Amino acid sequence: MNEQKEKARNARKTTNYMGADVTVYESIDPSVTSTFVGYDTQECDSKITVMTTDTELTEALTDGQAGTIFVDETPFYATGGGQHADSGVITCKDGEFVVEDVVKMLGGKIGHIGHVTKGMFKVGDTVTLSVNKAQRADTAKGHSATHLLQKSLRTVLGNHVEQSGSYVDKDRLRFDFSHFQKVTDEEIRKVEILVGEKIRANFPLEEHRNMPIAEAKALGAMALFGEKYGDEVRVVKYGSSVELCGGTHIPATGMIGSLRVIGESSIAAGVRRIEAVTAEGAEQFVYAQQDLCLLYTSDAADDGER
Repeated sequence: MNEQKEKARNARKTTNYMGADVTVYESIDPSVTSTFVGYDTQECDSKITVMTTDTELTEALTDGQAGTIFVDETPFYATGGGQHADSGVITCKDGEFVVEDVVKMLGGKIGHIGHVTKGMFKVGDTVTLSVNKAQRADTAKGHSATHLLQKSLRTVLGNHVEQSGSYVDKDRLRFDFSHFQKVTDEEIRKVEILVGEKIRANFPLEEHRNMPIAEAKALGAMALFGEKYGDEVRVVKYGSSVELCGGTHIPATGMIGSLRVIGESSIAAGVRRIEAVTAEGAEQFVYAQQDLCLLYTSDAADDGER
């Protein structure tokens, strides 16, 4: 165990963001923090507080340079809680910075990683931060769908089902959960039907921010096993689905459109994984299945003629 701890410490010393040693970010003044305002808006103006290249702090980034920008307030969601980061652009009067990744760092700092496509950015500049709305919407649909999926899995498989991990981006979602055996095709169909019912019910998002954790638990909020929570938490509720969650979500479940499970597997003893798609991704999955059926039917007909 001591050997593993030492390896982990050494690995942390060489962990990279954008190919840069963590020490680049560790050299930032500890008093620098960022406030996430992306629950309420996907665009805002803010002031640049710190910038880095891939090797050092810098006062300016110019056309073609890669770097990281820190601001006072940001609508960009940083990777966390199983949800992939937003992308988008940061602009000033004559400049544009494409945001490719967003990371949360110690001390509440939120770094926007990307590159300048034109102009120049300087520390102290007031800039406009704009999230890619289409990507945010698709990711939010998948994240909200994981909440409905967990509730439906508990209904079909039993209350022993607990989330063991998750990942969601604009294309698909992955949900890991405790269960002692393979989920059958019939059980998957039942889960899909239950999720579909919740989607069509168009439950509105009920959000509670800064709720005392005791009240959240009294409300029946599900927590991620092994996760540490503060005295105050954010609760996301859709109908009977109530969870502690810091991610971004859609205003109502109807926006998910539909959910289709595209994979089920074992990833550890007593832990299963479901992969699924929503909205347009679910439609494309159905079309692909239909195309396969048509191809099979056509091949069978040709064999019959021969």
